[in-house]
Amino acid sequence: MEDSQKLELFERTPVPSAVVKLAIPTILSSLVMVLYNLADTYFVSMLNNSVENTAVTLAAPVLLAFNAVNNLFGVGSSSMMSRALGRQDHDTVYRSSAFGFYCALACGVLFSVLCTLFQGPLLGLLGADETTSAATAGYLYWTVNWGATPAILNVVLAYLVRAEGSALHASVGTMSGCLLNVVLDPIFILPWGLNMGAAGAGLATFLSNCVACLYFFVLLVCKRGKTFVCIDPRRFAWKKAIVVGVCIVGVPAAIQNLLNVTGMTVLNNFTSVFGPDAVAAMGIAQKVNMVPMYIAMGLSQGIMPLISYNYASGNVRRMKDTLLFSVRIAMAGIIAVTVGFYLAGEHLTALFMNNEIIIEYGGKFIQGLCLALPFLCMDFIAVGVFQACGMGKEALIFAILRKIVLEIPALYVLNLLFPLYGLAYAQLTAEVVLCCAAIFTLLHLFRRLEHREGQSKV
Repeated sequence: MEDSQKLELFERTPVPSAVVKLAIPTILSSLVMVLYNLADTYFVSMLNNSVENTAVTLAAPVLLAFNAVNNLFGVGSSSMMSRALGRQDHDTVYRSSAFGFYCALACGVLFSVLCTLFQGPLLGLLGADETTSAATAGYLYWTVNWGATPAILNVVLAYLVRAEGSALHASVGTMSGCLLNVVLDPIFILPWGLNMGAAGAGLATFLSNCVACLYFFVLLVCKRGKTFVCIDPRRFAWKKAIVVGVCIVGVPAAIQNLLNVTGMTVLNNFTSVFGPDAVAAMGIAQKVNMVPMYIAMGLSQGIMPLISYNYASGNVRRMKDTLLFSVRIAMAGIIAVTVGFYLAGEHLTALFMNNEIIIEYGGKFIQGLCLALPFLCMDFIAVGVFQACGMGKEALIFAILRKIVLEIPALYVLNLLFPLYGLAYAQLTAEVVLCCAAIFTLLHLFRRLEHREGQSKV
């Protein structure tokens, strides 16, 4: 077992080097995932058909719902694994990974069956109408009806591999599928290829996720006996300590994503009242905004194993240094990106659609959405710390505050006061409040940990 290398990274490598080694591959992986998300929108937009582009936007909440399962068993199991590594409890590490893998597999199959059986009501819920339902159904056929299981397993396996410090392998696995998707998209979507439109984007996504899963399976076979990630069914068991340990972090993370789906569905339904051009523009603006969002998320996920390990081992100073270093570099970059996005909103939209109305809508949407980025970045990092430390209650409270208490009501109010354009500022309203709450909660956490550390030395 490569224990010494993993312990060196978690315990003795200088904090900036450890953060870079864990976070850079995760951020690169996140950026490639953004590229993969943008690719569907970009190549479908090349058809210059707002209906096909709207189909991808309307289906987005269903794909986002996959993250509820990813977070339940990916974030939950990986946090449990890293904390168990910090305690040197290797049996729990093995059992946590097996539990996460097989539960994710079962949920992926269930997801496909339910979405296939209830496709009609689902399309109505997403805001599809007579004009857009056929294209939306075609996209969902490959990404959900067939593709839910590989899409979920791809991400969960990356979390499990990353939990033991193998951030590079986790990122290579994810990126392999994403890059394949970018290559396949134009072949399946455009008239010179198979001319499948939005359905072709879905097929490319399905095949790329299958390849990513294959990478992880080959990796686990090659590293057999040298990895803590275990998918041996004999290690799977409904042990109370494992189930509770995974769920106390995973359930709040899953609820957070389900609430994100709810928020996106509400936003799409509000936007759809203004027609397909408005929906297409909002979809483009959201995809563009995903670039810095995924960078912040990648950093948060990358440092989670380091935070978890040092929290469990009682090294508060190293844990605090990791957080402060990460916040400094993240905020510097995200503020620069926010300024660039605000100034270039219409130019960014024009990269996707050559339509003056959509460009005008998209430019204003990007300006509103990007203002939330610095506050969102701080919120992501804080929630990542909560998840790493097993603080499921705090993560759940933040999820409920973000969508139910703040963002969704803000969508109603701002759309009433400033029809359509006000929708882009709802996230800013929520994230300013959450950023203040995140800083307060983190300060309280470290005061408590330092007090406990001081008492243990007496």
